[in-house]
Amino acid sequence: MVSTSAEDTSQASSAQDPARPRVLYLGGLGRSGTTVIERVLGELPGACSVGELVHLWQRGVLDDETCGCGQPFAQCAFWSEVGNRAFGGWDPALARRMEELRPRVDRTRFIPRLLAPRLLGRHRDELAEYVGTFLRLYRAIGETTGGNVVIDSSKHSSLAFCLRTEPGLDLRIVHVVRDPRGVAYSWTKEVRRPEAHSDEALMTRYSPARSSLLWTGHNLFFGLLRGLRTPTMLLRYEDFVTDPRRVLGELAEFAGLPAGEGALGFLEGATVTLSPSHTVAGNPMRFRTGATTLRRDDAWRRDLPRPRRWLVTALTAPLLARYGYLRRSGR
Repeated sequence: MVSTSAEDTSQASSAQDPARPRVLYLGGLGRSGTTVIERVLGELPGACSVGELVHLWQRGVLDDETCGCGQPFAQCAFWSEVGNRAFGGWDPALARRMEELRPRVDRTRFIPRLLAPRLLGRHRDELAEYVGTFLRLYRAIGETTGGNVVIDSSKHSSLAFCLRTEPGLDLRIVHVVRDPRGVAYSWTKEVRRPEAHSDEALMTRYSPARSSLLWTGHNLFFGLLRGLRTPTMLLRYEDFVTDPRRVLGELAEFAGLPAGEGALGFLEGATVTLSPSHTVAGNPMRFRTGATTLRRDDAWRRDLPRPRRWLVTALTAPLLARYGYLRRSGR
């Protein structure tokens, strides 16, 4: 299932305004395949994948975690140039300020007020400051790479609602969904964060019930963005890994990137050749380079206990049906 509204298609084909950075924002609940989709998209000419920028301030600037290229953030030449172009260098005070602003404006519970920013009251200026800093960051990334599209896989629906308030951004949303039973199983697994400085640093874990509620909430909010006529493309992770060439072509068209055979030379069948990236956060596969085979991860069918599977199905049933996962063809 890949769908794009008529307005989205017309906007995607329009010429890019150099004064407005084009941002392809991958949204959805974590463990839905956004990292692999981002990495493959980042191989297209004119695209630059930068990981989950929502975490740049803490994990990159303040904690100096490892960039996708393998260097500590402070030693990465790419991010050093971006910081110089955007802010005259990475100032920890700016990072702390962004981390201070985030819980004031960039929270799921604020989304109703973000629909009409004037309702934010005294937080409206903080929203403008928060989003304005992201705008400077996106512009600097585009200037540094000379690329046309910045791929941000921050995923959070609240940040997408924040960004849509900035007219200086050409924001396009790829709403990524995955079968919630696979998502729930993935959230129960213990996964180490290799970019952190501690061998004991693990990615967050959620119970199946918790991940089901989060999956439903995030997908409802991204559906609302589409209803608000924000350019949005709905993409099932399962469709992407099943037919990557076709889906990648549709994604490229939506983003305004080259989609011809010459632009897809890195993809042969289900095998993609990944080059090093400068992603600041995300699933550990962001460090993978070289030939990588795209395949469906359906381990949940075997390893997710049946009671938990039934629980997730019951909690997510309306959207499970909406996205085609209750049909036999959804497999």
